[in-house]
Amino acid sequence: MIKASDVKELRERTGAGMLDCKKALEATSGGMEKAVDWLREKGISKAAKKESRIAAEGLTSAISDGNCAVVLEVNCETDFVAQNEGFKKIVDDIRTTLLHNEVSTMEEANKLTIEGGSETIEEAVVNFTAKIGEKISFRRFECVVKEDNQVFGIYSHMGGKITALVVLADTNEEVARDVAMHVAAMNPTALRRDMVPSDLVERESHVIKEQVVAEGKPADIAEKMVTGRLNKFYKEICLEEQAFIKDSNTNVLNYVKSNGGSIVSMTRFAVGEGIEKKEENFADEVMSQIKGA
Repeated sequence: MIKASDVKELRERTGAGMLDCKKALEATSGGMEKAVDWLREKGISKAAKKESRIAAEGLTSAISDGNCAVVLEVNCETDFVAQNEGFKKIVDDIRTTLLHNEVSTMEEANKLTIEGGSETIEEAVVNFTAKIGEKISFRRFECVVKEDNQVFGIYSHMGGKITALVVLADTNEEVARDVAMHVAAMNPTALRRDMVPSDLVERESHVIKEQVVAEGKPADIAEKMVTGRLNKFYKEICLEEQAFIKDSNTNVLNYVKSNGGSIVSMTRFAVGEGIEKKEENFADEVMSQIKGA
């Protein structure tokens, strides 16, 4: 019987998760030192110590097969590691595994066994963290399923720093890729007006109204100005209304329509978006590593 107090002690000593500590104690018949070694051998202890570090670099990627596609983001701490072939391989392995399994949550995804391997995605990430010496994090993914009359468009920019995945109906893959390129470059907030978050519209409307009031315009003119500026706001953030990146004389919606199609969905992942990056002095970082050697 494994004591809760032993699990707590092992966790405090190694920084590993409670479940891993329990597994280690069970595997070593409750021996504390042997459990510490077990965690070290598995790379879990070393990886756990890096959990508090910020991983805001990495890669995004997407792949499709038949009517299924997946886009994902895997992070590391430095761009140097993001270019490492081993890191690229683990991104590809996760991507392929997700493509061939129906999962919708990170918890489900992490439990999947890597295709062609014996480790789960979670184990592969932990073990690679221990091997590479940086925190590695499988951050997010999205699986997309299309109909037979629809096509996927995939575009990766800057070597995987940004990846866009779109679904169009009743047109071809070349048009879909053009739209994906546009999404990657222009970062639309929503597909169309009715999909813009209401709080964002309310905030923008308030700002515009305050601007117009400050300009001292008559009420009837002010109302028209508010409407006009809000329309301009929608044209800047809605994919369908944005000026098409390859031809500014038309918008994205009309470009797709001219090729017989319609826009079904879009997904855009950019590496590190939403992650608060830690600013560090490079010289100080080097000195700290020298002192710790």
